[in-house]
Amino acid sequence: MKVMIIEDNPTNMKFAADLLKLAGCDVIEAPDAYIGVKLAKKIFPRCILMDLQLPGLDGFEAVKILKGDEGTKDIQVIAMTALAMKGDKERILAAGFDGYIAKPIRYKELLGMLKGYMGGG
Repeated sequence: MKVMIIEDNPTNMKFAADLLKLAGCDVIEAPDAYIGVKLAKKIFPRCILMDLQLPGLDGFEAVKILKGDEGTKDIQVIAMTALAMKGDKERILAAGFDGYIAKPIRYKELLGMLKGYMGGG
């Protein structure tokens, strides 16, 4: 499965990419939302794991662009964030994200989420 990670922190990027590669995913990395959105429109990954607090274009703005584009609206976009206060998950899902995973990411939780959204793919 082709999965994109949009994450500006190199340590978090490497960790998430390594987990996905262990799971057999083809990983595309984007260090910011501008690059991620541009790549998504060319590559059409099955899923995007996106940090919310990105420089310039944040995750909330990026998901609006992706979900508003006919070519990318069906890509599953999962928020990958440290925002874990009461109400954050609901606010994130209401903004257009298809899923939510809290940092620090746990391997089994990540795999379970991907299987759930991708039909085990």
